[in-house]
This record gives sequence, structure tokens and C-alpha cells, in this order.
Amino acid sequence: MDALGYLAERGALLEPYLEAALPPVSEEPAALHAAMRHLLFPGGKRLRPGLCFAACEAVGGAPAAALPAAAAVELVHTYSLVHDDLPCMDDDVERRGRPTVHVSYGEAVAVLAGDALLALAFEVLARAGDARVVAELARAAGSRELVGGQALDLAFSADSPADAAAVEAVHRKKSAALIAASIGLGARLGGADAALHARLVAFGLELGLAFQIADDLLDADDDGACSLVRALGGPVARARADALLTGALARVADLGARAEPLRELARYAVRRDR
Repeated sequence: MDALGYLAERGALLEPYLEAALPPVSEEPAALHAAMRHLLFPGGKRLRPGLCFAACEAVGGAPAAALPAAAAVELVHTYSLVHDDLPCMDDDVERRGRPTVHVSYGEAVAVLAGDALLALAFEVLARAGDARVVAELARAAGSRELVGGQALDLAFSADSPADAAAVEAVHRKKSAALIAASIGLGARLGGADAALHARLVAFGLELGLAFQIADDLLDADDDGACSLVRALGGPVARARADALLTGALARVADLGARAEPLRELARYAVRRDR
């Protein structure tokens, strides 16, 4: 199974769903609605929605059952990127080969666009008709996880000691929690029982941490302060990512052929070269 092919196939379900969920640029306030779309279309690889679809299928659900959750996690992810790029955060001027939202539309509109994307995520997710998935994503996006991880990340600097445990704590909140939620939401909507849902969330946490280490390895030349490569060195960081991936895959080894897309996406997420 080809991971990128799977993402493209499931993307064909997701893109029109996202398009229909977003207000048109012709609707006022037009600048805000354009800013909301700026980073979402065209998006990245849509890995988190792909994991949501794959988890749903791994437990026997149909891909369409995961559509509200897949869209919601992509909206949350995009909101987080818009805010991460702001001058008061990472102060990035380019994302996915184009100017960031605040560069294109101004800082105030970028803040509002991120706020609106986050609100829209829960409007879309409510269509799933399951309050548990709303609560699960809300926790992953809040102060105990994603936003809390961003707050901890801001405390790092190039002069900070390279503390591997502290870096992993940030990665677990800022990156792994949303990946785990993507998988957990898909599993719930696919009909997983409590035990299987918990197992897949644990799989997602290990995968999410390994994914972020892979990002650290790809961005090693940028010398980011909150980086496991900086804390441990490249070879040890790579070994840590590989061990996490092995552990994650062991958790889903008994799920059979229907879980192969989930396993292949996990391998791709950790072993990709870009």
C-alpha cells in the first residue's frame, strides 16, 4: 500500500467537504474569509485527516463516517499553524512556499482567521452527532495539550539547556496530542469499543512523538531550540523515533489487513524525507 496514494484517495473525499464548510470569499467579511482559506487551500499532505480515515477503517468503519472528524482535525491543525506563524510566536514569513497569513492579510486578520478556523472545526465536528468526539478534540486543542505545548515551546531559546525530557514533553502536547486525537476520533466514529479506542490513542501518542522527532531531523539545519536533535544528537534521535514507531506498530499488529493503511501512514510519517 502506498501512503501518498492513500492520502490522495481520501483527499478526494475531504477536499469538497472542506470547501463546502468554508464561507466563500464573496461573503463579508471578505478579507477574513480569504485569510481562512489562504493556508487551507491548497493544504499540505493532509496527514492528520488521513490518519483519522485510516483509524476509522482499521476498526471496520466506512471512510465517510470519519469525514466530520477528518475535516475538523485539519481545521484545528491549520488554525494552529496560522497562530504559530504570527510575529508574537515563531514569526515565520513563509509557509508551504507562500507568504504566511499575517504577511498576506495583516496580523489582526490572521489572529481572527485562526480563531474562526478553530470555531468552524467544532461546528463541523458537531455533525458527527457524538459529544465524545467533540470533547476529545477540545481537550487535544486546549491548554493541557496543543495550546499548552505552544506555551511551553515559547520558553525555549538557543541559550536554554538541551533537555531531552523537556523537549519530549512539549512534543507530546504540541504535536502528538492532535495526531492521537485524529486517530481516536476516527476510531470512535468507526465503532471502536473503549479498549480498542484507548489502544489506538496510545498508538497515536507514540506515532505523534516519533513524527515530531522526524521533523526535528528534517529541520536539523535550522537549529531550533526545542529539538530532540539538539538535545540528543541526530543518531540517537533517529533511534528514538524508530523505537517509538516499532512500539506503535506493535499495538496494531493484530488488526489485520484493514489496518494496513494506518500502519503504512505511520511508517511514512516517521521515515519520510521531506
